[in-house]
Amino acid sequence: MAQERPAAGLEPQQVQRLLLTCQEAKKSAYCPYSHFPVGAALLTRDGRIFSGCNVENACYTLGVCAERTAIQKAISEGYKDFRAIAIASDLQDDFISPCGACRQVMREFGCTWAVYMTKPDGTYMMKTVQELLPVSFGPEDLQKTQ
Repeated sequence: MAQERPAAGLEPQQVQRLLLTCQEAKKSAYCPYSHFPVGAALLTRDGRIFSGCNVENACYTLGVCAERTAIQKAISEGYKDFRAIAIASDLQDDFISPCGACRQVMREFGCTWAVYMTKPDGTYMMKTVQELLPVSFGPEDLQKTQ
């Protein structure tokens, strides 16, 4: 599991890079059923960014969210220590928030990293994984049964 560190605010240029990357990733979304494109940009502790988009399927349950796509891309390339993720959609009035499944996948890799939820106008709100999924179940809880 990733080492726990407090969510530190990113430098403004890092936030802007994440926001631009998640907006760009949204353009690749495959969403013929919901027509709801979502993009995500995941920042690793060492500064690498992995992007992801949602990919739907006619068998709805086989679709995958942008956040999980970005996380799985990072994991598949050997990265497990995350600093922040930014999420973009076309929602006009609300900040895009990760679904429950994505929150649980994020939690697998720590509680204290930052989640930047955006609006199309470029504004954003930052919460930690812990704030989005309080009283959560994580890898360390499996050790309690032994």
